[in-house]
Amino acid sequence: MDPVVHGIEDYKNVPKQAYFSPYAMNGGTVLAIAGEDFSVVASDTRLSEGFSIHSRDSPKTYGLTNSTVLGACGFHGDVLTLTKILQARLKMYKHEHHSEMSTKAIAAMLSTMLYYKRFFPYYVYNILAGIDEEGKGAVYSFDPVGSYEREAYRAGGSASAMLQPLLDNQIGFKNQQGATKIPLSKEKAVFLVKDVFISAAERDIYTGDGIVIHIITKDGVETENFPLRRD
Repeated sequence: MDPVVHGIEDYKNVPKQAYFSPYAMNGGTVLAIAGEDFSVVASDTRLSEGFSIHSRDSPKTYGLTNSTVLGACGFHGDVLTLTKILQARLKMYKHEHHSEMSTKAIAAMLSTMLYYKRFFPYYVYNILAGIDEEGKGAVYSFDPVGSYEREAYRAGGSASAMLQPLLDNQIGFKNQQGATKIPLSKEKAVFLVKDVFISAAERDIYTGDGIVIHIITKDGVETENFPLRRD
C-alpha cells in the first residue's frame, strides 16, 4: 500500500487554534524593610514587557494612607485594577468611620480581596509596609491568591530571587558566624535598599531606570528618588 502523501492543499481547511493569555508580565521589583519605629518600601521605575521598555518612570508603589504604602508588581493592568478598588474601599471606610484604616486592617482586607479572585487571580505580587498601632514598623507580604504573613523584610518581583538572599544576609544575619546582631537604623535601611537595587539592575533586564523609596514614620511618609542604570 502506497504511503499517504500530504500536500499544502490538505491543510488549508484545517481549523486554526488561536491562543490568548489574559496576563502579561511587566517586570519590576519591590521590597520593604520594617524597623523599630519606621518602615521603608521601594520599587524600581521600569515598566517593560519582553524586550520592550514601555516606560522609564512608572513606580510600583502606591500611597494608601498617611502610614501605609503598597508595593505591587506583576501584570500592570491587574495592579491598576487592584489599587483602584483598594483605594475606593479605603475611602468608603474613612467616610463611614471618620478615621483611616490601620496597616494591619488593610493587610487583612487586601488578603480577602485577593482570595475572592482566586479562580481568576490578580497577577500581582503585593508587599504592604507601614506603622502598626504600637508605632512599630510592619511589613506584610502576599501571594497572588491572598496568603499573607508579617515579616521583617521581603523582596518581590522579577529580581526578588537576587534581592532576598542579600537581605537575609545583611538584615537577618543568615549564614554569618559570630555576627553581632545590631538593630537596623533608618539610614542603614535606605543605604541597603539603594545597594541591593544597584546590584539587581546589573543582572535583571526588567529592573532599572530609577528607584522610588518611601520612608514611613509616625510623622508621615517621606519620598526619595535615586537613579539606576538606564540600559
